[in-house]
Amino acid sequence: MAKVVIDAGHGGVNPGAIYNGRREKDDVLRLALEVGEILENSGVDVVYTRTEDIYETPYQKAMEANAAGADYFISLHRNSSPYPNQYTGIETLVFNRNSKAGDLASNINERLAAVGFQNQGVNERKNLSVLNDTSMPAALVEVGFINTDADNRLFDAEFNNIAIAIAQGILDTL
Repeated sequence: MAKVVIDAGHGGVNPGAIYNGRREKDDVLRLALEVGEILENSGVDVVYTRTEDIYETPYQKAMEANAAGADYFISLHRNSSPYPNQYTGIETLVFNRNSKAGDLASNINERLAAVGFQNQGVNERKNLSVLNDTSMPAALVEVGFINTDADNRLFDAEFNNIAIAIAQGILDTL
């Protein structure tokens, strides 16, 4: 049985991006729990970095994933930009695009694009602990811009389909 770590970004004292009272940490916790439930119902062993509003450093989360012996690590986030409604869409960050993590990211992005998000692609980020301190393929998914009204409308209206899309992208990779 495959083991996947689902990380709801931020949490506790770290709200992540905030827009009109909407907090990234709340959106991604709800999404992480939903994605995890879909994966569990598909026979995947799911480990959560958090199931409530607590904060751990990205490094702590990476170490927990390593200790769990997970096959994949997925960190869920909402993007933000300097100005409201400046950008739109999803993007997934990986340490190395030409890897199993890159395949995972592409599969998730394709599924999210089918829900209606503009696909901003798979991009490399070498300086993120959840991507470079994990011993398994890891991807950080930016599920729309929290300060873009159209992305929030899509996030809310298609919430279940977004969770299914992320889970299916993971299952496609497994």
